[in-house]
Amino acid sequence: MFDFRCGCPHKVKNMSIRGLKKKQPKTFKVKIITVDAEMEFSCEMKWKGKDLFDLVCRALGLRETWFFGLQYTMKGMCTWLKMDKKVLDQEIPKEDPISFHFLAKFYPEKVEEELLQEITQHLFFLQVKKQILDEEIYCSPEATVLLASYAVQAKYGDYDPNFHEPGFLAHDELLPKRVLRQYQLTAEMWEEKITAWYAEHRGIARDEAEMNYLKIAQDLEMYGVNYFPIAQNKNHTDLLLGVDAKGIHIYSINNRFSPNKSFEWSAIRNISYSEKELTIKPLDKKAEVFKFFSSQLKVNKLILQLCIGNHDLFMRRRKVDSIEIQQMKAQAREEKARKKMENQRLAREKQLREEAERAKEELERRLFQLEDEARQANEALLRSQEAAELLAEKAQIAEEEAKLLAQNAAEAEQERQRLEITALKTKEEKRLMEQKMREAELIAVKLVKESDRRAKEAEHLKQDLHEAREAERKAKQKLLDITRLNYPHMVKYPQYLPTDTRDANFDKGSIKLDLKDVDLKRLSFEIERERLDYLEKSKKFEDRLKELKSEIHALKLEEKQSGLYSHWTEVLGSLDRTLGNTPSWMKTFETGDSLDINLQRPFPAYSLNTTSSWPCTNKIQHAVPVEKSSFQTNSLVANSVGTGSRKQIIKVQQHDSDVIYI
Repeated sequence: MFDFRCGCPHKVKNMSIRGLKKKQPKTFKVKIITVDAEMEFSCEMKWKGKDLFDLVCRALGLRETWFFGLQYTMKGMCTWLKMDKKVLDQEIPKEDPISFHFLAKFYPEKVEEELLQEITQHLFFLQVKKQILDEEIYCSPEATVLLASYAVQAKYGDYDPNFHEPGFLAHDELLPKRVLRQYQLTAEMWEEKITAWYAEHRGIARDEAEMNYLKIAQDLEMYGVNYFPIAQNKNHTDLLLGVDAKGIHIYSINNRFSPNKSFEWSAIRNISYSEKELTIKPLDKKAEVFKFFSSQLKVNKLILQLCIGNHDLFMRRRKVDSIEIQQMKAQAREEKARKKMENQRLAREKQLREEAERAKEELERRLFQLEDEARQANEALLRSQEAAELLAEKAQIAEEEAKLLAQNAAEAEQERQRLEITALKTKEEKRLMEQKMREAELIAVKLVKESDRRAKEAEHLKQDLHEAREAERKAKQKLLDITRLNYPHMVKYPQYLPTDTRDANFDKGSIKLDLKDVDLKRLSFEIERERLDYLEKSKKFEDRLKELKSEIHALKLEEKQSGLYSHWTEVLGSLDRTLGNTPSWMKTFETGDSLDINLQRPFPAYSLNTTSSWPCTNKIQHAVPVEKSSFQTNSLVANSVGTGSRKQIIKVQQHDSDVIYI
């Protein structure tokens, strides 16, 4: 600030600071402790208790001030701050800051009707709840669980199982320790019981839950009662005096629930004390005056103060409400109506919000479902496209396979027809082979028989040839003897022997021999030719057998399962054995025996063209094996030789057994 008259700004500033220092009063600090908060105030030295109380009520926004007071503890005794005296003039603790507890001093008879403000209701709820938990007010275990459920509803709101998971009440003090000790239940079990009640309070607002809590609590026997120890004489303390909103009650020392005697406020005319003696005078003058003693004078003053305050409230409830109370009740009704409407609106909004949330959740769920369906549809579309491509590839492959199968089917049909034809051919070849085998067996048997027969004939032929040579030798000797006897001079020259002499008859017999050397040579040639034909036929038969063996060997795999394999094996073995056993008479021809030499050697060059004597009486039969075509009607006739009339005729004739007898 600047002063234009003196032009000295510093002087004006110093004067204002001194003025402020003079006007600023002295203060002291006060700490106010409520049930759920703490506050600090600066109070002037001259303030009375009412000034401090009004400051706290204004700070709290409390208008129902008649229920509350400021309590402090002095020398172990709880005392209420007097409103009409200065704060510093009262016996308060000497501390900085000075601590006071803002508590309910008087209790209403009916909380629902008398507690108008929400803050008043909330402060009462907190104080009564603390008294129940501290066991200053007795409550049954069942009632404590119910009260705890309302306390949880007032603190947490509606129960939500998704949010209020097990263990959410672990840090809250809801039950008295006496109840926890009385029942051996775990914290989880108590929480489950409280939650079961808590879930049923859905939709109840916080103020309604607190009011329901107070409605249950006001029916308890110890609710709102201030207890003081008293005695009927100065030396004993055997009774309790209880002061509440309804009157004064006398209790025994061990029973705070049922009073022995009660004095209602409407029946009390006067209450007075004199030092430690306190007197209660009933309204009825005939009734007995009740006198008792307390331990201290301060106790009597406190009892009298509580009695006066509760009596005043009792009388106020029964009078017409003042303008302030009416305004407060109207405001409370309007506030309740507004809150009711607000609660209804909030309930509707909450319901709408819940419905919207449910609809949102449903839409989100539906959206998620649609997204999932779309994703599945896209995946199905991709799969269908892949499947279509795969099916197209498979169709192409199937078409190619169909063509291939058709081609294979045609080839299989051709192969089947070929196999059928082959099977028929195989059957026919098998039949022919069996027939050939049978024929080969018959031929082999016939060859064996023929071989045996030819062997026997060869033996007979050798024997007959030997006999013929012996007869020839004897005939030659006989001829020489006769020649020497009849023609001695012709012995040295037989070629000059006369014809008639050569044709002379012998005494002992005559033999007509017309067999010439040419016939013997021809016979020898026929035998040689027959042997060569037989060898050629045998060679052809052996070649045929080899062909049969090769054909049988080619059919071994196909005919291995049938019974003809072993049969053909036996047949081939028999044929091999047959080929290995060459007839003995063939071996005779092959080894160049003397038979061939003797047959090829002609008789001596005698003139046997005419009939001549042959001094031989023995018959000679000579068997020569020839073919049927060799001699059909050949016959050799020899005239009788010798002087006798007997003649021996040699005939060559073909028989059915293919053997020529001579």
